[in-house]
Amino acid sequence: MKPRSMLVLVLLLLVFMVGSKSVYIISETERAVLLRFGEIVNNDVSPGLHFKVPFVNVVRKFDGRLLTLDARPQSFLTLEKKRLVVDAFIKWRIQDVGKYYTATSGDEFRAGDVLATRVENELRNQFGARTLNQVVSGEREELMTEVIQQLSQVAQDELGINVIDVRVKRVELPPEVSESVYQRMRTEREREARELRSRGKELAEGIRADADRQVTVVKANAYREAEETRGEGDASAASVYAGAYSQDPEFYSFYRSLTAYKASFGGDGGDVLLLKPDSDFFKYLSKPTGP
Repeated sequence: MKPRSMLVLVLLLLVFMVGSKSVYIISETERAVLLRFGEIVNNDVSPGLHFKVPFVNVVRKFDGRLLTLDARPQSFLTLEKKRLVVDAFIKWRIQDVGKYYTATSGDEFRAGDVLATRVENELRNQFGARTLNQVVSGEREELMTEVIQQLSQVAQDELGINVIDVRVKRVELPPEVSESVYQRMRTEREREARELRSRGKELAEGIRADADRQVTVVKANAYREAEETRGEGDASAASVYAGAYSQDPEFYSFYRSLTAYKASFGGDGGDVLLLKPDSDFFKYLSKPTGP
């Protein structure tokens, strides 16, 4: 190959290398900064095709999508000094690229460590201001909202990061705390059961007393009505008897004697009567004496 051709080939190769070093592309999912000898000259390069000065300018690209940081499980104390093991995660994305690069040198792991530390501190403060019941069920949403508000402001000021969401995946009690909570819950449930049982007993006694009163009233009314009916019946019977007696006294006397005979002689034979033969009791059984 001729020296001239060799020179042309070298020049073309140098032009290609310089051209390739002068062009860079930023995609829609990326954020980038442009540096000149380590100094930021463009703190947020827009997506698209761009040019730079080779060996003078350097482009640092970062993931601009929503990222998830799984924080390390940590132990926190509640307001009543109960220890909890909390496992949380954070959703975040880069908001200020220049501040993010300045604070972390563009190292995502370093940014994650700093963010995790901030999350742990904020969770410790929030858990320490609430009781165990509030943390577990009562004020979980309120706690998360306050953590996001406080953490988002700190992350934006220090790291250029926008915290989208913070969620607690799991809250566990240490074995000694679990036993204490179980015993307290058991004692509380037993106390409630005793109160309900006592309240039910009082209610049952009241119902029973009311039922007894109603039974007594019903019996008294029934007895009164029965006595009134019986009195009316006796009065009617006496009136009938009196009317019959006044119509034929002799027949009425005879009928009563027959009733007495039936009551006396109609038994099982175990009764004994001692009467004179000429007694009035036998006057209708004696033979009439003729002339």
